[in-house]
Amino acid sequence: MTVTAYTVTGMTCGHCASSVSEEVGAIAGVNDVKVDVPTGTVTVTSESPVDESAVKAAVEEAGYTLVGPA
Repeated sequence: MTVTAYTVTGMTCGHCASSVSEEVGAIAGVNDVKVDVPTGTVTVTSESPVDESAVKAAVEEAGYTLVGPA
């Protein structure tokens, strides 16, 4: 298992967290996504490392901005 934390900006509520979780969770190999709205931290658990560009695309699809690894 691989656990990677990212920082995402623009999230303000539970709905934001849900949107990001849903999009990032749809990436192949991702097992779990935890979102902490106050800190903007998105923690991704996957079978193997996930390409950061895939995470960025998923976060942008949800309407937010991936700043980079936390």
